[in-house]
Amino acid sequence: MGFIAFLKTQFIVHLLIGFVFVVSGLIINFIQLCTLLLWPLNKQLYRRVNCRLAYSLWSQLVMLLEWWSGTECTLFSDEATVKTFGKEHVIIILNHNFEIDFLCGWTMTERFGVLGSSKVLAKRELLYVPLIGWTWYFLEIVFCKRKWEEDRDTVIEGLKRLSDYPEYMWFLLYCEGTRFTETKHRISMEVAESKGLPKLKYHLLPRTKGFTTAVQCLRGTVSAVYDVTLNFRGNKNPSLLGILYGKKYEADMCVRRFPLEDIPQDEKEAANWLHKLYQEKDALQEMYNQEGIFPGKQFKPPRRPWTLLNFLFWATVLLSPLFTFGFGVFASGSPLLILAFLGLVGAASFGVRRLIGVTEIEKGSSYGNQEFKKKE
Repeated sequence: MGFIAFLKTQFIVHLLIGFVFVVSGLIINFIQLCTLLLWPLNKQLYRRVNCRLAYSLWSQLVMLLEWWSGTECTLFSDEATVKTFGKEHVIIILNHNFEIDFLCGWTMTERFGVLGSSKVLAKRELLYVPLIGWTWYFLEIVFCKRKWEEDRDTVIEGLKRLSDYPEYMWFLLYCEGTRFTETKHRISMEVAESKGLPKLKYHLLPRTKGFTTAVQCLRGTVSAVYDVTLNFRGNKNPSLLGILYGKKYEADMCVRRFPLEDIPQDEKEAANWLHKLYQEKDALQEMYNQEGIFPGKQFKPPRRPWTLLNFLFWATVLLSPLFTFGFGVFASGSPLLILAFLGLVGAASFGVRRLIGVTEIEKGSSYGNQEFKKKE
């Protein structure tokens, strides 16, 4: 094991990375709070500023994937589709099977210049997660309780508010509603059978309300729907902790572009279109499991230096005073100060671990275990 590889496995290094992310995030959130003064004066300027502030935070996680772990992401698509990346408003449909599927998506948004302006239909619980939810609030992310009767007006209002967004945005939908687990899949397929729908092997039954509503509200704004099917070579199941330890993964993403005008305007027909899409996604996953490859031409968009430079900037700004302060505490010889400092380190460690826990499948929500049994 080389020295760099050794460093990647050390807890103190992980703690320093977490310190930079958390403290820079709090600073960014405070600046975002101040930008609210811009909203009544120039809404579009407020949005552009917050896109760049969000980029400064999210790109630190992308840096971990691209530069720290060296994970490679390969696209399987066609040249005409790839040429549109970063040049239009789109809806993204991504399978929700892995702990870092969102991070692979962010990597692609970064490489095509839309990381800061990327959007998602997110569960409302995330709004209260420090850094993540707070940053999303200032980005006008649409939050939902995943109860359509309560969500309808909020979701429609939030989506329509994005109709004049000044930056190209990729709006992510996890149509399955929750991460794939065997228990959720079994219950989901029971629902599929009761509704007379074809069973899926690698996906949960898609929830159609969010998709059909997004298409209806963003029609005239978005140009297309990108269907993205993600898998990892070697049957790997990566985690954010694995990334933090420097483990390298190889992600493959099959991307298909569907012009919005090809998607039915009628809600029921659009729902049927989505169900058919997931049957195709299932076939793609079956092909990948058998052959180890998706159809289409392979593209490897190069990683850009900005994520690394952004992290180095924050590390320089924040770690220098931290080291100076820590040295001063231990040099003082005061047991009380030393204990307080170590307590602060422990609290920081706990906080970072809780943030990582948000991505872990086994600690995911119970949504889908019973909700699938209710009428959509």
